[in-house]
Amino acid sequence: MTIPAELSAVMPKYGITSPLRKAHFLAQMAHETGGFQKFVENLNYSAPRLLQIFPKYFRDAKFAATYVGKPQAIANRVYGGRYGNGPESSGDGFKYRGRGFTHLTFKDNYAQASENVYGDDRLVHDPDLAATLPVAAEIAGWYWQSRKCNVHADRDELESVTRAINGGVNGIAERKVWLAKFKKELGL
Repeated sequence: MTIPAELSAVMPKYGITSPLRKAHFLAQMAHETGGFQKFVENLNYSAPRLLQIFPKYFRDAKFAATYVGKPQAIANRVYGGRYGNGPESSGDGFKYRGRGFTHLTFKDNYAQASENVYGDDRLVHDPDLAATLPVAAEIAGWYWQSRKCNVHADRDELESVTRAINGGVNGIAERKVWLAKFKKELGL
C-alpha cells in the first residue's frame, strides 16, 4: 500500500518516529480513510446501518428509513447540537462532518485544529480545506499528538489508540488488521 507522502512528511514533526508509533498511526489513518481513499465522511447509510451505528439517534427502522439517501439530514441529526455545532436545523452537522485522515468532526474540533495548526480560524470558515491532503496530514499529526496517542502506541495498546482517535472502539477489528499489516511492513 502506498502511504501518502503528505502523511509521511508530518510524522517526525509530531513524534511519530518509532516503527511501533508509525504502525499504529498509519493503521488508524488507513482505517478512517478506507485505505487512504476517502477523505470526506460517507453518510449514505441504509436504515439497518443507521440503527447499528447511531442507535441513540435512530431508534426504529421506520424512522431510520426516512433518512436513507439523505446524507445531509443524517449528519445534521447525529452531529447537530454537540461540540460547538448548532442545532440540527443549523446545518452545522453536515458542514462540520468528518474530513481528512482522522475524519475530523464537529465545529469545536475544526476550531481547535485550525488554531493549533495555523494560529487562526480558517478551517471553521472553510471546512473543506480539512479534506486536502497537506492540510489533512497536518491535522492528523496534531490530532494524534493532542490525544497523546504516542503513549498508547508505545504500549502497543490498539484499543486505547482507537478510543483516543475515534472516541470509542468503532471498527476495532478492521483497525487490528491494518495494524498487523503495517507492523509487518515496518518489520515488527
